[in-house]
Amino acid sequence: MENQPRRNFLAWLTGGVVSLSVIIASWPFVRSLAPNVLYEPPKKFKVGAPEDFQQGVTFIDKHRLYVFKEGSSFYVISAVCSHLGCTAKYSPYKHKEEQTVRKLTFDSGGEFHCPCHGSKFYGEGTNYAGPAPRPLSWHPVELSASDGQLVIDLGKQVDREFRLVV
Repeated sequence: MENQPRRNFLAWLTGGVVSLSVIIASWPFVRSLAPNVLYEPPKKFKVGAPEDFQQGVTFIDKHRLYVFKEGSSFYVISAVCSHLGCTAKYSPYKHKEEQTVRKLTFDSGGEFHCPCHGSKFYGEGTNYAGPAPRPLSWHPVELSASDGQLVIDLGKQVDREFRLVV
């Protein structure tokens, strides 16, 4: 009769260990019912047909980027300031100026100003004043094979010499 309390304790302990093991083993299945997914907008999207863009600069507010059209070529510069992510505003010059930045010469029609902390960027996105640590990002633009619209990929960056010629 002395072994009865000990047997009850061991049975209870075994049942507890088995129950805990089942809970631990089923946790990945239970966790998979609520996946870790960020519902972010796609990084690659269409912005319209090339003929929809006027010569010069077009700001696309929804994606915070600038589409530049010079003749039949296009390029895209992000409006997201590299300091704290504010939206940099494009300020056009009265007359185009030829600028040379890091061995790259370009005709600049303006420059970017960040209203939050005063960072300034040349017309091709290179930072020259304020706390911004890096230039503005350039993103690839291509033509959609299906409908001929401009497709921008914010998931990639391109060199400042990149141009899409239509």
